[in-house]
This record gives sequence, C-alpha cells and structure tokens, in this order.
Amino acid sequence: MEENVETFKLIFEKEGVYLHTNAKRSNQETSIPGFVRIVERAGVPALEWSPLEDEGRSAPAVLYTKKDGDGGEEDANFDPGYEPDWAVISNVKKDCSHVSAKDSSQWAFSLPLSELYSLRRSRFSLGRNFLVLTSKGGHPLPPLHFHRGGTRELLRALHRYIVLDQSPVDGRLFLAYLRDPHDVSQPFEKLQFLDDGGSDIVTRFIQDPYATTFGGFSKVTNFFRAALRPPEASLSRGAQNPGLPSQSDDEPGFELITCGVELGPRPDVSRGKPLDKWEDFLDPEGRVKDHEKIKEFVFRGGIAPTLRKEVWKFLLGFYPWNSTRKERERILQVKTDEYFKMKVQWKSVSEEQEMRNSLLRGYRSLIERDVNRTDRHNTFFSGNDNPGLTLLHDVLMTYCMYNFDLGYVQGMSDLLSPILFVTQNEVESFWCLTGFMELLHQNFEESQEAMKKQLFQLSVLLKALDPELCDFLDSQDSGSLCFCFRWLLIWFKREFSFEDILTLWEVLWTRLPCDNFHLLIACAILESQRGELIGSDHDFNTILKHINELTMKLDLQTILRDAEAIYQQLVCCKDLPLKVQQVLGLYDPSSSEEKSPDSQTGESDQSEAGAASSHVPACP
Repeated sequence: MEENVETFKLIFEKEGVYLHTNAKRSNQETSIPGFVRIVERAGVPALEWSPLEDEGRSAPAVLYTKKDGDGGEEDANFDPGYEPDWAVISNVKKDCSHVSAKDSSQWAFSLPLSELYSLRRSRFSLGRNFLVLTSKGGHPLPPLHFHRGGTRELLRALHRYIVLDQSPVDGRLFLAYLRDPHDVSQPFEKLQFLDDGGSDIVTRFIQDPYATTFGGFSKVTNFFRAALRPPEASLSRGAQNPGLPSQSDDEPGFELITCGVELGPRPDVSRGKPLDKWEDFLDPEGRVKDHEKIKEFVFRGGIAPTLRKEVWKFLLGFYPWNSTRKERERILQVKTDEYFKMKVQWKSVSEEQEMRNSLLRGYRSLIERDVNRTDRHNTFFSGNDNPGLTLLHDVLMTYCMYNFDLGYVQGMSDLLSPILFVTQNEVESFWCLTGFMELLHQNFEESQEAMKKQLFQLSVLLKALDPELCDFLDSQDSGSLCFCFRWLLIWFKREFSFEDILTLWEVLWTRLPCDNFHLLIACAILESQRGELIGSDHDFNTILKHINELTMKLDLQTILRDAEAIYQQLVCCKDLPLKVQQVLGLYDPSSSEEKSPDSQTGESDQSEAGAASSHVPACP
C-alpha cells in the first residue's frame, strides 16, 4: 500500500549501501545490498534502510568466510568482541546463492532522527570503512558500507536536521543533536566526517586500535574493538576538563587537527660515553652524592656492562639513592625474606587446592607457556632444563602473589628476562621487576585505558611534527597508529636486539628529558620510515607488514639522537599547542589559573620547561 503523499516526503536516497548482519553463530558474514533514505513521515524525519528485494530488485549478497587452521589469514566476523588468531587481510568472495527476501527484509530499519544518538566511523577486518549508528537507547544498528560512495551526501542531508558534534573522548565518534531551526552555526564542510575516498582528516585515532596476539607476538594482527559507549556513560555535549583552559568556541577540540605547528630547525644531538665510574659518585658511607648527575650520564650514553647491575638497582627502586652501604645490606636482607615468604605461598599450594583456584591455575598456565618461548636465543635461557627458565618462571609466579589483582599478563615475561639476565639473581630481579612494573603496570590492565591514552598522545606528537605523514596514514586508514601498540606495551622489546634493549631501557628509566620520552622514540622511528611510506603504494595491510619487518633493523643510537632532537625542537617552539605541552610535561595546570583561557602557550613557559632538564641546551 502506498503512503499518503501528504504525509510522506523523500528527502534523500542512495542505492548500493550494504548492511552487514554480523551473525555471531555462523562462520559466514552476510552483506545485504539495499537503500538508505532520509524521509519525513507526517513531518517527522527518519533515517531508513531497506534491502533491494523490497524494491522488487535482486542483487547477490557478498559472503565472507573465516579460514580455518593455524595458517589462516582470513576472517570475516565483524563482531567488535571477536578475538581470532588471524591476520587483518581477508578474502572476499561472491556466493552464487542469494539471501532470500524474507531473510533480508528482517534487517530493514527506520530510526527517527530524534532517537539518533551518534554516528561513528568504524573500520573492521576487511579494511573498509563503515558507518555505525547508535540509538539513544545505547543500541548500535548493523554497520553500513557505502559500496558506491555517497557518505558525504548522506551527512549533508542529515545536516538539515541534526548537528554532529565530535565526542570529547573518541575522535571517530560524533554525537547527534536535533538542530535548532534558527541555528546556522557549524557548516557541514567543517565536519569532514567521512569522505568517499576513505581519507579522514578530523579523526586522528581510533579509540580501540589494539593490535596484538601474544601467541604470535611478532605480528600485529588481532584487533580488539569496543562497542560504542552508551549514552548514559558518555560525556555531555561541550564537557571539558575543568582544570584546562577552555577551547575556542568556533572550532572546539580541533586545535591540532585543523592547523599545523610552525617548528624551528631540528638541532643536531650527539650521544655520550657509557657511565663507567661509580665510586666517584659515592660519599665515604656509600651514599650517592648526585643522583641527577648519574641519570644524565645514563641518559646520554647508557651504562657500562660492569656497572649495569648495580646502577639498575637504584634506577628501579631496589635501593634508595640516599642509602648507605650498611643500609643497603639491611634492605637486601629484608627484601630477601619478604620475597621467599611470597614464593612459599604459591609453592605450598597443593594440586587439589589449585584445582579450586582458577585464577592461580590460569596464571601458572600462561607463565609456563610464555617462559618456554621467551628469549630462547639468549644463552641464559636456551636449551632444555635451563636454570634460567626456572628462575624466570618462579619470579613471575611470585609476582602474581605480590600483585594478585593484576597477576600475570602475557608480555610480562619480556620485561623480566633482560632484568634477570643482568642481575642473575632471583631476589634482585623480582624487586627490580616490581619497580619496572610501577612504570608499566597500567599497560597490562584489562581496561587498557593507559594504552589508549598513549596512542592518542603519540598521534598528538606526530601531528605536530609531521602533518603530511599523519595525513598519509589517515588516507590508508592507519591514522590510529595501532601498529605502534607493541612498541608502547613492552617498550620496544621486540624491535631492537637484546643488547640494545638493555641500553634503551636504562635510558628510559632515567625519565629524562620527560616521562613520555618513549613516545618521542616512536615518533623518531615513524619519521625514519616516512620516505618509504609516503609516495609508495602501501595500504593498511602493507603498512602493518612494513612496520613489523623493522624488527632488528633499527639503529638504536640514531633513534635516540633523533628522539632527543625532536624533544629539543618542540621545547624551543614558542607557540607549542597545549596538547603537546601536556604530553611533554611542559604544562603546569596550576599556572593556568592565573592566566586567561586564551594564553595556552607562552615563551616563558617554554623556556622554564626547557630549563627543567639541565642537559637540554637553552633555546636560541
């Protein structure tokens, strides 16, 4: 039956919009072709999708199949919670059978625009962009793929009825608000939400770009994608951190996205010699006279192998810097007793008890599996029945008793093995690991908020340093920097040689010139590859492959020089954006209370921040 012409008005229509059914109980993923429309029914605007069969037409559905077996590199399941062991490259094949009209019609929907909560650009395993709509009830509709383009036209038509406002917590999420008919602000051209070519200038990162399967840690392949944040859990429109200066009203949240940063020349930086004298820094009772000086030596050149064990115990908090030799003897005895008290807790658990303790049983299983494949090329851990493997296992099990809430997470064995190699002592390696985990424990927490934050901070830095590289990565749907996940998670453990990691970590443990120096190292690596990436025929998958193949091919000293030069270049910028200042630790929230909201940067702030690290030359 046809609708009354007076009550129905077609505003927009686009054919070739595929709806993905996301059937979780099947090994097939069906994509149904159809129409998307904006209509008015009795004056009420709505967004609708209907399959082609409803129009009396027919088109083959596109089916995606998951390849079975360990060697499979395909998957088609678009469920954000799905965690298969497959690579991101997937095969797409046409199936000769059609989806029946009865089956496809059940997916049709009509959503009043007053009930639209958000639109989000998402990217799933096939390397395509999808538009995901969420209602105010917090329920996401099936993803839509515009096979023949037309997303900009749809958003332009929607702009007649709603305002799209970028979420303050997710750069790919846009919140929808009914438009005030008298409001002429926010022109559509400013949004640049999603264009047909796949280039996305507005968003600088995907909120959930996690890419790692610890069982095959040499590949960045497995993506974890969280469901859309429900309305009640999201920040209200225009919400801001009260501790930060307010953003300009005309372009909220676009400080680093819409404008570049004018940087001065990058200075030349040289590396120094390793710290090879220790007693010279001690007073007669064994106290370290100037631990900041020691940190500067370590940052500049690392530590000589003969001193590494002793200095590491200070850098990782095993000994306080101001402790005497006698105090350190007592500290060692106390820590030894405490360690073995914790060790006996898990050693004394009977098999029957462990059967009723699923957490401990799970931790033990993960540890045993990881220990057998951690740094086996190193003579300290090679071969069967190696005492080094036993120590690795026992220290990790004891750490579970020390921090049972966190327990063991895959990847932690990578953090312990260099420490155990240097100390070659069970007790000392355990307490040094606890000091290291004080810096990195948030990386392993289930929420992974720390990893999200670091990836965002990395995108902020890279945009300030190299907007062209950022735009290229965005154009290949790699602007999330998800391929850097492994770098940040375990501090480049798999990217450099074992010996280089010893130097890199001790440099990072100094926390000089800033706490986020590891992000500057990531920037230096990415910039070193810009010539290979920009202007090439790389796509999302080959970018992942190229980055993963950098393992053991990077020169550490060059990367450290470049990273420090980047820091000095940014510090000397007189108009450094607030977000970059925050990442580098140059922004003091307390000082902002005495300034106007517009004074987000200032030459005095930069000079004071640069002077905080005495080894950093003054800006010209």
